[in-house]
Amino acid sequence: MSISKTLPFICALLLLAPATSLGGPSVPAPSSGILQEPPPPPDKRAEVKDLCQAFADHIKAKGKEDQLAVSVLDKLLKEFEDSGPKDRASIVKAVDKAFDQTRREIEEGIPNNQLNLAVAVAMGDMGPESAKALAKRIGHKKLKSDEMVRRRLILSLGRTTEESGLKTLQDLLVHRRPVLQAAAAEALGEFVKLKLKKRKEVFEDILKALDSVKADVDADATDPIARERYDTVSAPMMTSLARLSGQRVNSPEEWRRWWNKNKKADWDAGED
Repeated sequence: MSISKTLPFICALLLLAPATSLGGPSVPAPSSGILQEPPPPPDKRAEVKDLCQAFADHIKAKGKEDQLAVSVLDKLLKEFEDSGPKDRASIVKAVDKAFDQTRREIEEGIPNNQLNLAVAVAMGDMGPESAKALAKRIGHKKLKSDEMVRRRLILSLGRTTEESGLKTLQDLLVHRRPVLQAAAAEALGEFVKLKLKKRKEVFEDILKALDSVKADVDADATDPIARERYDTVSAPMMTSLARLSGQRVNSPEEWRRWWNKNKKADWDAGED
């Protein structure tokens, strides 16, 4: 066979042969260097819609189906973690409606509030989407007399660590009810990741509230109301001061001295 006839045949074989047959390693295709973004979470799902409807049906039974509602609430909380924004909003809206329902007291002065407590706790794990609803419910007229539920709502607002809830919590630092005042102080201790300037503002508000209740006790050591308030709020206030500053101080007077000395310092110096 002449060279003119065999050359095209050989060239064709070389083009078809894998790289390894030529004695060299295979070369992978160049990477684009762009990381693939994970797919968005599923949204507007039929199962979430069905659970929201089931919850709505149970809470309308005026307390008779509250245990069933709690069971559905647990399922909604699990779905919330893996939901898209529309489903998350739907879940928050659905569970928040539990607070609108009227239930008979277990007995005079004892509210039937177990479902409301469960919803308040769950909403703390639904942030930041739940923050607005939590802030609204804390002062809602239907819950005005239920200190237990309001306390839990305050703590859950703190757990969302949503900055839009800060003003609500800071305003509660001077609430006339010591339990709610203490809850606000505890909730503000969750905001340890705020930028330093804002964190110092929150710290100072708590310290001012602590100074005030301590001054009331010092003014009249025999005043039982002032003493009860101080005993209720001082520990959560000082705990939150410690969390926000990263320091450990043992008394209101020492906290005031520490603040006066360190309010302009970089509290985060030396951290990674």
